[in-house]
Order: sequence, then structure tokens, then C-alpha cells
Amino acid sequence: MNEILAGLYQGFGVALDPMNLMYVIIGCFSGTLIGALPGIGPINGVAILLPIAYSAGLPPESALILLAGIYYGAEYGGRISSILLNVPGDAGAVFTTLDGNPMAKRGEAGRALSLSAIASFVGGTIAVVLMTLFGPLLASVAIHFNPSDYVALMIFAFTCLASLVGKNPVKTLLAAVMGLMIASIGIDANTGVARFTFGIPDILAGVDFLVIVIGLFGMGELITLVEQQATGKLQILPVGKSFVSLKDLAVVKWTILRCSLLGFFIGVLPGTGASVASAVAYGTEKRIAGKSGENFGNGDIRGLAAPESANNSSAGGAMVPMLTLGIPGSGTTAILLGALLLFNITPGPLMFTQHSEIAWGLIASMYIGNIALLVINLPLVGFFAKLLTIPQKYLTPLIAVLAFIGVYSVVSNPFDLYMIIGLGVFGWLIRKIGFSLAPVILGVVLGNLFEDNLRRALSISGGDWMILIDSGRSIVIYILTALILFLPPLFSRIKAGIQKPAEAAAR
Repeated sequence: MNEILAGLYQGFGVALDPMNLMYVIIGCFSGTLIGALPGIGPINGVAILLPIAYSAGLPPESALILLAGIYYGAEYGGRISSILLNVPGDAGAVFTTLDGNPMAKRGEAGRALSLSAIASFVGGTIAVVLMTLFGPLLASVAIHFNPSDYVALMIFAFTCLASLVGKNPVKTLLAAVMGLMIASIGIDANTGVARFTFGIPDILAGVDFLVIVIGLFGMGELITLVEQQATGKLQILPVGKSFVSLKDLAVVKWTILRCSLLGFFIGVLPGTGASVASAVAYGTEKRIAGKSGENFGNGDIRGLAAPESANNSSAGGAMVPMLTLGIPGSGTTAILLGALLLFNITPGPLMFTQHSEIAWGLIASMYIGNIALLVINLPLVGFFAKLLTIPQKYLTPLIAVLAFIGVYSVVSNPFDLYMIIGLGVFGWLIRKIGFSLAPVILGVVLGNLFEDNLRRALSISGGDWMILIDSGRSIVIYILTALILFLPPLFSRIKAGIQKPAEAAAR
């Protein structure tokens, strides 16, 4: 503990340097703006600004502090377009749309934005505290996760998908299968066989996740707006002066705590990321809510707080294996790893002794950055909410322009612009017949992870399926999966059995 305190003292000395403090604030503010743009997200934001940070001649600690500020600022900013426009800023913000956008549509945009800001702040702060105290220990556990453990984790995530089931579970399962099919498009890395490409060269490498998200959500929402405008059913969204209340915070306090812890531990596992963390947190929280969870998807504040806290805590969790083991926990931390290597710094166990000013300076800057994000964003809630007052004839083309620019700036392939239009029509059609887009996205996110790890596990065992239950970690995850699947219905039956005699006695 004394070493940790001494390291933090040194880190805050670095982070509170006037120039580094300025870089934290610049990174957080620019990251928020980048995250708010549909499709750009933290990965692309950091990748775009990395050459600038390197060529500017900044010291390694200052460059990393700036890029890290952009990273969690973008995670933070993805909520803005998700809540206001129903267009996720990045993959981790997909589940924010489920309850955030319905709140905005009923005039509670300010309440949704401020609640998500506080949930993100708490999630990010808890992640940094846990990273400070237990980072090396957790990283040493995560490094021992083998492919069969990841298969168990993916099954756990798919089980949480059951919590997203509305009144028609068949449609939810079909939507998940659609996502899995989309994820399998392209050349099979193991056999070299082209799957679902229909002879189109542009999709031999698969469909970029950004294209899928922007197509299904962004263009789908755009087509819906155009349809409503053409049929005269377009309603002007009410914009009240709503703000999060102490009563709201009392309702979601345990949700935020649970999902922050869950998001952090999922973030520590290399390769999972914010999208898996927010999906698992949302599904788990809906399960825990029981019968009251039926309001999830209709503007429930717990359904908004869950993915937002998990999203930001997973960002902190993903930093743990990068700093302590030199293994990136997500796509964005892979770019941050590249930034360290550019400065001839090798992350790993020795980094905290050989380059302690960088390691501890980065951790200290994350404490400051979380506070800076809250201070920057809460006063701007009213401004962001007023974006809904933009006349629809201007808002509709604005969404289209942002969607096209976001996709083309990243993938640079004109074919993908036609792809997002086709996916937009597909998303609009399945929404009209009662399908949810969230299971489709979850199927896409988990599909490749599940297939890759299942194949690796079976290759290691020579085709013996028993390898999937060969480790204690997998068995623990399967037990948790069974508990999430069967305990809520069991508790509901027990509760109903207790309430019926009580009601009969009252009569």
C-alpha cells in the first residue's frame, strides 16, 4: 500500500503540472466532441490524433495523457448522439439508445444526459480506483484466460441476451441469429472459404462494425424520420428543463455500482471491450430488476445508467493489461500501446519501476480527467438538449451527413456508403415488424469472438469438446450463467407464492 501511495503522489505531481493539466482538459473536451460524432468513436479518434501528438514533440507522459483523455472523453461523449438522435457514437453506446432515446422523446433529454454523465463519472472513477489497487493482480489472472474460458464468457453474454427479450422471444433470437450471420460474412480465416459474399469483392474482408452500427441505427433512424415527415406523423420532440434528481440517483445507485464493477472486470479481459461490457451489464441489470424490468427499453433510468457506468469502467479496465502486461485490452488501448512503442517505451511489469512517471502520471490523470469530464459536460446538458429543437428539415440531412462522413473518414470505401443505405433499409423494415436492433448488434459483436475462441479451443484439444469445461474459470462462468438464467424466475415464483396467501388472508 505504501508503494501505491508513493506512486500516486508521484503521478499527481506529473498530472498536475500546468501543461499536462491543460492536455488532460483538451483531451477530455475534444474526446467528448469526437465521441458525439456518429461512428468516429474512441478508436478512430485516438488513431487520427496520434500522429499529431507524436509530431508535436510532446514528452511521452504528456502525449499519453492527451491520448488517454481523448480515449475516455470519447467513451463519455458517445452518449450524446445515442440519447438525442438514437444514433450510437460508437459500439459501446448502442445499449444507451435503448432507454436514453425514449427519455429524450418524452422531453427528458436533460435528465438522460445528466444521469448518463454522473453514471459515466462514477463508473470511470471506480475503474481507476480498482486499477490503482488491484491492477497487476487482475492482469495476472486475466492473462491465464484461455480460449475455452472466453467461450464460456461469450455464452454468459448470450444468456444475458435473454434479458433483452421483450414480449416475443422468438423475434429476439431471430435478431441475434441475423447478427451472427452478418458477423460471418467474408473470408473464413481458417479455411479461406468465402462466406455470404455473393461474389462481391468489397465484402471479402467482412462488413466493418462501424458500417453495421451506422447503417442499422443511423440510416434506419433517418428513414424513419423521412417516413414520419412524408406521412404527416412527425411529432415535435418536447424539450423540458429536466435534470437528474436526488431521487433518480437513489434509484440507480446500486445499478451504477454493480455495473461499474462488472464493466471493469470485463474490460480487464483482453479483446472484450465496452460493447461486451455494456451488453452484459444491461442484460444482467434487467434480470436483477425482475418484473419491474419490463419497463427497460421504454425509458427506464436503470436501463440508461447500467450501460453508461459499465461502458466507462470497462475503458479503465482495458488499461490494466496494457500497462501491466503490455497486452491491449481493447482496440483503443492497442493504439495507446503503439503510442508507447513510438516513444521507445515497452509496457509491462517493469514499466512501473523504469518509467514510473509515465505509468503513475497516466493513472493520476485519469482521476483528474473524470472530474474534468463531469465539470465540462454537466453545464452543457441544456445546450445539448436544445439540439432537439433544430427543425426536422435541417436535422434529417444533418444526421445523413454525419453518418456518411463518419463512415467514409474511417473506411474510405465508397461501396460502404451504399452498404449503410442497404442496412438502413433493412433496419427500418425489421423495426416496423417488431424486431429490436440490440440483439442484432450483440450477435455481430459476439459472433467473431465466439467463433474464433471456439475454434482455437477445439484445435488445442484435437476436437475434444470436453475442453470447454476443463478449467475452473469456465465452470465458475457457467455456474453464473445458470444462476442468471434460472434464479430470477425462481425468485418471482417464490415471491408470488408468498404474496397469494397474504392477499387471501387480507380478504
